Amino acid sequence: MLQKKPTLILLAFFAIYVFWGSTYLWNKMAVTELPPFMLGGFRFCTAGLIIFGIAASLGHSLRISKKQLGNSILAGILFLSVGNGVFVWALKYIDSGFGALIASMYPLFIILIMMVIQKRKLKKMTIAGVVLGLIGMLLLITQRRLSIEPNFWLGVGLALTAILSWSSGSLFVAKVETPKNHFVSTAYQMTAAGLVLIIASASLGEEWSSPLNWTSRTQIALTCLILFGSIAAFSAFNYLLKNVDTEKVSTSAYVNPIIAMFLGWYFLHETVTTQSVVAAAILLTGVYFINAGKSKGDKEAEMLVAEE
Repeated sequence: MLQKKPTLILLAFFAIYVFWGSTYLWNKMAVTELPPFMLGGFRFCTAGLIIFGIAASLGHSLRISKKQLGNSILAGILFLSVGNGVFVWALKYIDSGFGALIASMYPLFIILIMMVIQKRKLKKMTIAGVVLGLIGMLLLITQRRLSIEPNFWLGVGLALTAILSWSSGSLFVAKVETPKNHFVSTAYQMTAAGLVLIIASASLGEEWSSPLNWTSRTQIALTCLILFGSIAAFSAFNYLLKNVDTEKVSTSAYVNPIIAMFLGWYFLHETVTTQSVVAAAILLTGVYFINAGKSKGDKEAEMLVAEE
C-alpha cells in the first residue's frame, strides 16, 4: 500500500483540475494555426515516447502480448485518435469553454450506452441525472447566438462523436486485457493513437509545418499539452487512484468545465452567456446525480483511463 502524502495529493488534484481544465484552451490556441490531426499526431507520438522513457527508467518491462497490443491500439484509437483528435477538430468551430461543457457529458454517454447495449437498470438518482443532463445539453446547444455561427453544428456533431468514442473506449477497456502497468499501457495507447492520427493527416492532405515555424503561442500551447496535459496530469490521475477514493478523483468532471470556461473567457475573450451558465449548472448537477447513483464497480470501470 502506497503511503499517503498530503502535499503530493494536493499537487495531484491541482494537476487534474487545472491542467486538464486548461487543455481546452491549449488545444483551441494550437488548432487555430495547426491542422487538428497533425496536431494530435505530433502531441501523442511525442508524449507516448516520453512516457515509454519514463516507464523504462522506472524499471517497468515494455514487453506486452499480442492481445494486449491489439487492445491497446484499439483503445488508443477510441480514446485519443477519435476521442481527442476529432474533439480538437471540433474546437475549430466551437468555443473552448462550450466544448468543455459538451465533454462533461461523458458520464451521461456512458449511462446511455449501458442502457442501450447492456440493458442496464438504473437507480432513480441516475435517471434524474440523465434527465437533467439531457435538459442541460439542449439548453447548451440551442442558444441562438451560437447556432448562427459558421459551422457551429458541425462542431457540435464532431464533439458529440468524440465523446461517444471516448465513452465506448471506457467500456471497452474495462472488459479487455491491457498492460497492467498504467505507464506502459498509456505509452502504447498514445503512440498508437499518434501514428493513426499522422496517417489520417497525411491521407486528408493536411499541410504540415516545422515546429520552428510555428508562432510562439502555438509552441507554448503544444508544449503544455504534452508536458502538463498528457504526462503530468495522467501521472497525477494514477497516483490519486491509488491513494484516495475514486469518487473524489471523479470531481474533476465538475471542475474542468469551469476552469475551461474561465480561461476561454479570460484569454480568448469567449462570450459566456446567461443561458450557458444555466445550462452548465443543470448539466453538472445531472453529472453529479449520475455519479452518485452508479455502483462502485461502474465508477471504477469509468476511471480506468484519464480524459485528455
